[in-house]
Amino acid sequence: MPVRPTIINVFPLETQLSARKPSVSSAFVNWWREQPDNAGLWLRLERLGGIAREFVHDSLPDRRRERFGDADYDWDYRVDTTSANVGWHARLMGFFSSSYQPIEAEIFREMMNTLAIDFGQFTFVDIGSGKGRALLLASEYPFRRIIGVELLPELNRIAQENIRAFSKARGHEIPAESISGDATGFDFPAEPLVVYFFHPLTEAGFRQVMANLKASLAAQPRPIHIIYANPIFELIVAADKRFRKACGTHQYAIYETLPNVG
Repeated sequence: MPVRPTIINVFPLETQLSARKPSVSSAFVNWWREQPDNAGLWLRLERLGGIAREFVHDSLPDRRRERFGDADYDWDYRVDTTSANVGWHARLMGFFSSSYQPIEAEIFREMMNTLAIDFGQFTFVDIGSGKGRALLLASEYPFRRIIGVELLPELNRIAQENIRAFSKARGHEIPAESISGDATGFDFPAEPLVVYFFHPLTEAGFRQVMANLKASLAAQPRPIHIIYANPIFELIVAADKRFRKACGTHQYAIYETLPNVG
């Protein structure tokens, strides 16, 4: 089926990720398995209790007001990208992996402006795209395509609504799409890529996505740039000889493929 980048969910049916709704129980099991081997039962239970207490605290009205964050961006474009209106299921899932938080517009633009590329030759991929803030910001640059991959269906639906609202506010459809599913099963397009992470995954999940990206690069050598905000697992990227660090700060790290390396 031909690609029509201004339409949401344009992937052929056979390449769509599973739409099965992730459960809190499965997130808990994955979290439990990823605890260090030297973390005994009582330490794990203590950490679990800390998650429960933080979740309750996070549900209080004062914390919700704090989660509105950069509400000016939403107001300007009539979208909903802050973490204030995230439901309990998505918030609890986040405590077992990585909580949803939108990138600040200024930081995103700072990262993007370090890329010395012809944007029209590249596809932007956001792993763990949440409500789609980064997808909207990426549309400020002339990317060939903009793709978001989000695990939680409720956040993905909001992202799709945001793409429509943002396109209406801009007066034209932006070349963005948002798909729902587990990013560890995502097949990267065989074209030049800018892959964006805002610490969206557990360590095991991040390792799997990076393995998929490396396999895609080996099968089809091409320029790939990795933008990693809040780079908790940066050492995983740095350990791969196919990527070199282009620049970075304490807030983000940017890597690129080495010439003639696949």
